[in-house]
Amino acid sequence: MAKQRPNRPAANTSAKARRAAAGKASQLRIIGGKWRSRRLPVAALPGLRPTPDRVRETLFNWLQLSVPGARCLDLFAGSGALGFEALSRGAATVVMVEKQAAAFAQLQANSTALQAAGLTLHHADGLAFLATAPEPFDIILLDPPFRQDWAVQTLRLIHQHQLLNAEGMIYLEYESELALDFEAFDLTIARQTQAGQVTSVLLR
Repeated sequence: MAKQRPNRPAANTSAKARRAAAGKASQLRIIGGKWRSRRLPVAALPGLRPTPDRVRETLFNWLQLSVPGARCLDLFAGSGALGFEALSRGAATVVMVEKQAAAFAQLQANSTALQAAGLTLHHADGLAFLATAPEPFDIILLDPPFRQDWAVQTLRLIHQHQLLNAEGMIYLEYESELALDFEAFDLTIARQTQAGQVTSVLLR
């Protein structure tokens, strides 16, 4: 009986799949608007997790009537997935705040590649920025690092400094095991969804 050959094609396919997955993970795709289907590089940093396409699509379906002409803040911007999506869909201005140098440099490069008018970038700590922000926003996009109590601190500062306009909205992603009292910050849940261990809420 002939010896069975090693399943080399399967191994090669697996390697190709891993490389393809790695390439996909290092990019984000803008879903809608003037930059629809544009792909942007993402800085390779531990813990940097762009909001998935499906979640972003849900979010911007929620916000579709509110984004055009809005003044937006993308705090803890990371990959810039939320802020670039908002600009693509007609936001008047987007302020992105990112502390990590490599992520900030990639945001600058992507902004240049898109010729993103209306975008302001701040290389700064998110909480420090909130303490000095000069004016309120119509939409605040929050995807803070998990399990560091930043969601609570961020909502507290937004409330204290009155950084959300009267008819404005906050989008927040946080770990599902975290119990948050939004009423403590004069906020109510308008929409909510969950994907895996991540809860996403739209707050008014």
